[in-house]
Amino acid sequence: MTEAGESSDPTAQARDLPLDSHLHTNLSPDSRVPIDAYAAQALERGIAEICITDHVDFEPGTPAYDFVPFDVRERTVREAAEQWAPQGVAIRFGAEITYDSRHEAAIRDHLRGHAYDFVIGSVHVYEDSPFHASRVAAWVAGRPLAEIVAPYFGEVLGAIRSGLFDTIGHLDFVKRYLMPHVTPADLAAAPELYEPLLEALVATGTALEVNTSGLRQAPRETYPSESVVRRFGVLGGTGLSAGSDAHDERAFASGLEAGYRVALAAGARDLAFRRGGERVVVALPARFRQPARPNEATVPSL
Repeated sequence: MTEAGESSDPTAQARDLPLDSHLHTNLSPDSRVPIDAYAAQALERGIAEICITDHVDFEPGTPAYDFVPFDVRERTVREAAEQWAPQGVAIRFGAEITYDSRHEAAIRDHLRGHAYDFVIGSVHVYEDSPFHASRVAAWVAGRPLAEIVAPYFGEVLGAIRSGLFDTIGHLDFVKRYLMPHVTPADLAAAPELYEPLLEALVATGTALEVNTSGLRQAPRETYPSESVVRRFGVLGGTGLSAGSDAHDERAFASGLEAGYRVALAAGARDLAFRRGGERVVVALPARFRQPARPNEATVPSL
């Protein structure tokens, strides 16, 4: 450890942070973690606020399609929030909704009729995707990079333009599935591919998530990378969120210290969040707001 709460391991479970806004529990098909396990870790590690963002899918046959009814998810999270609030852990009821342009109307109707504190919109890779492990090699072969990522980035652009979401989750999650055929370095060398996404985020006022799960997956960098987050700040982005995207107990707040520092590098002094009403800001801890080192490039504050 270097400073309080800071580890030299970018994937380390963080301490003394105000918020982890992306967590999955046993209300998601790909997690077995009860809410209480995260809450107990939050109390022990000094994470003041957590948001439960279990998966919600709209394509029949996908893992989170009708997995747990809304009322059960809401009741479970709200009851946990009441239980843990006296101990100093705030728990919010959120969702990670898989955006699929074929189901945008259904997603819109769902959000009109169901109140969440915070909503992440994400694009995922399922069995019928060209990025699925059984198809990705053939999809990549002989195609230019722009054409390779077009199906994924096109859906992400649709999610942004829909205006349905508080933040866009793991913007370039596809790089996990493209490896080793396409590397993070290949994507970094083509920043123009990200520009329409970042411009749309700015135009719609949608926040960009710094998702730290990539630090513990094959890309070994956040979704998106620091350079992309910096560009978002330069373009005038209005907010950043940060979440560990944990699906098991060991991943709770994993890499979140590093994720906060990516936000800081883009000029952020706070994180974008919502607690059921208008957007609020959650200030970065004082240790992140130190003066820049001599000769360190600065980015205008978000």
